Amino acid sequence: MRLLFTKRLALLFFFLGCAMPMRTLAQNFRVEGSVTDAATGETLIGVSITLKGTKTGTLSGVDGRYSLPNVPPGAVLVVSYLGYEPLNVPANAGRMDIRLKASNNVLEDVVVIGYGSVKRRDVTTAISSISTKDLDQRPIVSAAQAIQGRAAGVSVIQPNGTPGAEMSIRVRGTTSFNGSNDPLYVVDGVPVDNIRFLSPTDIESMQILKDASSAAIYGSRAANGVILISTKAGKSGEAKIALNAQFTQNKVTNEIDVLNLSQYRQLQNEIGLIALPDGLTDQTDWFDETYKTGQLQNYQVSISDGTEKLKYYLSAGYLDETGVLNTSFFKRYNVRANIDNKVRKWLTIGANVNYADYSNNGVTTGLGANRGGVILSVINTPTYAPVWNPENTNQYYNNFYGASNITSPIENMARSRNNRERENRLIASGNALFTFLPELNFKTSFTLDRRNALNTTFLDPISTTWGRNQYGEASDNRNMNTVLTFDNVLTYNRTFSEHGVEVMAGSSYTDSDYSNSYINGSHFRDDQIQTLNAANRIGWNNTGSGASQWAIMSYFGRVAYNFESKYLLTANIRADGSSRLHPDHRWGYFPSLSAAWRISSEDFMDGAEWLNDLKIRGGWGQTGNQSGLNDYAYLQRYSIGRIEWFKEGQENALPTISKSNIRTKDLTWETTTQSNVGLDFTAFRNRLTVNLDYYYKRTTDMLMSIDLPAGSAAANTMQRNEGVMVNKGFEVLVNSQNVKGPFTWNTDFNISFNKNNLEDLATRKIYSTATTSDVINEAVVRNEPGRPMSGFFGYISDGVDPETGELMYRDLNGDSKISSTDRTYIGDPNPDFIFGLTNSFSYKNLNLSVFLQGSYGNDIFNASRIETEGMYDGKNQSTRVLDRWRVPGQITDVPRAGFELRNSSYFIEDGSYLRVKNVSLSYNVQGQLLKKLKIARLQPYISASNLLTWTNYSGMDPEVNQWGNNGAVQGIDWGTYPQSKSFVFGLNVEF
Repeated sequence: MRLLFTKRLALLFFFLGCAMPMRTLAQNFRVEGSVTDAATGETLIGVSITLKGTKTGTLSGVDGRYSLPNVPPGAVLVVSYLGYEPLNVPANAGRMDIRLKASNNVLEDVVVIGYGSVKRRDVTTAISSISTKDLDQRPIVSAAQAIQGRAAGVSVIQPNGTPGAEMSIRVRGTTSFNGSNDPLYVVDGVPVDNIRFLSPTDIESMQILKDASSAAIYGSRAANGVILISTKAGKSGEAKIALNAQFTQNKVTNEIDVLNLSQYRQLQNEIGLIALPDGLTDQTDWFDETYKTGQLQNYQVSISDGTEKLKYYLSAGYLDETGVLNTSFFKRYNVRANIDNKVRKWLTIGANVNYADYSNNGVTTGLGANRGGVILSVINTPTYAPVWNPENTNQYYNNFYGASNITSPIENMARSRNNRERENRLIASGNALFTFLPELNFKTSFTLDRRNALNTTFLDPISTTWGRNQYGEASDNRNMNTVLTFDNVLTYNRTFSEHGVEVMAGSSYTDSDYSNSYINGSHFRDDQIQTLNAANRIGWNNTGSGASQWAIMSYFGRVAYNFESKYLLTANIRADGSSRLHPDHRWGYFPSLSAAWRISSEDFMDGAEWLNDLKIRGGWGQTGNQSGLNDYAYLQRYSIGRIEWFKEGQENALPTISKSNIRTKDLTWETTTQSNVGLDFTAFRNRLTVNLDYYYKRTTDMLMSIDLPAGSAAANTMQRNEGVMVNKGFEVLVNSQNVKGPFTWNTDFNISFNKNNLEDLATRKIYSTATTSDVINEAVVRNEPGRPMSGFFGYISDGVDPETGELMYRDLNGDSKISSTDRTYIGDPNPDFIFGLTNSFSYKNLNLSVFLQGSYGNDIFNASRIETEGMYDGKNQSTRVLDRWRVPGQITDVPRAGFELRNSSYFIEDGSYLRVKNVSLSYNVQGQLLKKLKIARLQPYISASNLLTWTNYSGMDPEVNQWGNNGAVQGIDWGTYPQSKSFVFGLNVEF
């Protein structure tokens, strides 16, 4: 027995002895290396490297390096990074450098939607995603500029070139006559009215909800579309510091030539109103004196870091832009903090805080030289005039020999030099996410949006003619607006075998509290003290304070179902109740329904290997617009009139009260009903993507302001729901990866067609507006049923009569005389189509992007030419009038001096243009030295904006509208601040 035990023990030691060297041969090992972009070689930060089948892993650091110890033999590394194709690599001991390829499968991208998100492949509605890749390489002040030319169905124009000017955005056409046509902005889930406070470099993603089936979840504020913006957040991995520094020079290069003194004298002799003395000489080039090189400095810095539980993103920035008219400027300071903390497995809390302080000063535009218009006075001021009065050197020159309606551009700029518009805005939001089950969560959030604005003006009593007439003047206007938003959303999302279901329900409460004060004064001793305490006379009228409040309560829900991502169905409903409306009409209901069929997943498509995705989708829904309603829209409102208490016998007078409106209790929302049919096509290994959409939008119950005949009631203005407007159109979006490899070439193209028609008006059939030059003093825009919005209305010009030199106007009614009944529609500012084209090239570390943008088929009413070619008074003119008619029999297209001026087709021009909107060239510097310094990205770049423009338009800029974002008026150029060419040098650095 003992012998048997001894033999077995010896055998055991034998096997152990054999196994020990085998175990030594199969021991665990360390894997380390770096992760880079396969195309550019750029190091990638925060890449996840895990052992397949385990939770063991690590993230690449700031230099792209990673290290993973204790890797068992035969292990497989799973490498994943957002925007790149995942990679499975067998682990080997020692150094393993990993190169990731950018993902071509955009179908797996996550798209943000209202109160949720969805993979792009499962989208059933019309949503455009805006690329944010080059935002840090362009001279962009507002995030709205990044949208221009990048999204089908979205028209974006910059109505003027004033620093910090708001963009005019139309999503699928004009939908409101008197209300706002701006889309609703939702930043990190918070609805806001504008995004001036937001630094573009803080943006992670932008989505535009274009059709009603996607936007209806935002109900009464979504008729003009919704722009969803998500800001950057911290990520797990090593801390990252990013710096963007940018310096820009802006120049106006499209100069309009003017008459010199000799030519001006000859013109004035023909007009016969001004007699110039001898001895005058050309003294001033007003273009060079007025337009300077504008500058923009932009510095943005961010720090981000994160663990599995705590993530944060901090940023700060400073932007300073001085315009080409150097009294105009825009400055912004901004600070942002995004923090997320996973306190428990079932609880995640977050905070988003954004503070911005911005100020600006513009110049007077859209007026003639006699009313302070700077742009036109550059042309209208004669060249013999100096800047300063030689007899009184602290006053601007104003002796124009009888031409009393001229003020030099330098004096006009001085009239607004000391004006300031300043606003600071704090948006602070806190949220908590409760995860009850993996498929069930509840999110509650509370947001404070507080704005404080201060607008001041000061005009000294010495240097300008107007200032001397007023003995100096100043004003101080202040307002504060506090908006509180409380959202609660419950979401259930689960997949049952081939079935996917999402159910969402929520509520939202918004409360607004607004207050303001305003005061003005005049009679200042000098310009040393510019505040109102130095004014001897405080205005007894237009001085006071005010306040208003409004609130809206909302309930909303969504149900989404899909079967194998082949058949998809989504239904939304929102109910909004607003304090602005009568209790009997307070609630509005906004439903939507959309569906999609993925044809490429059907069995009969199995042989089409070249096809990656083919989907048909359709949707219907209703959205509302409440922007045309004031805070007490349904109530009887009154105006208070002050009595001149300083007059004898009125020392104790009380103010008068009178009705200011005719009450309409049944006011309700504008409602837009929209249908959409779309096709999504992806093929050739995801290298070609095509999106096609057709839509039909019908807006009813438009809010119209109606003027009744005087004397018919105590008040003669009222608001009513009436009118119908229709927009219909077609959109095409094409993305292609033309060349892959060390050299890459990608193309993004979009084109949009939209037809607008005002179908019906009930009480008042014709609305005329947009009066420009005083010499004509007649509206040039008419809106009436059966026509597109903003049509130009006037006389048809048939050229110049060779015998008389008069401009010939067409006698449409055949009564042998020209009168107002001969007017007709002479132009349409709505384009036939708009488009954008971006080509991106890269070779190794070099990147080039060329962005073209344009418009075709729109007319512009060039009202500036009335002042620069009208030849009706003592103002200087452009050199085009050198071709004017002078002798009988002369054939020319420019009439004689002193011709009869009317709003006519003579001033209508083709506004079509093709513009090289931006060209950016960057280089990713790499090397061992940068790795040693822990610099992950060093990218210098140069960029040029508005580099070239091809157009037949004779004005300074075809992308123009002096009426800004007005729904009833478009396409008028009347001394509008022009856009400029921008040349940028910048540097992106990441540590």
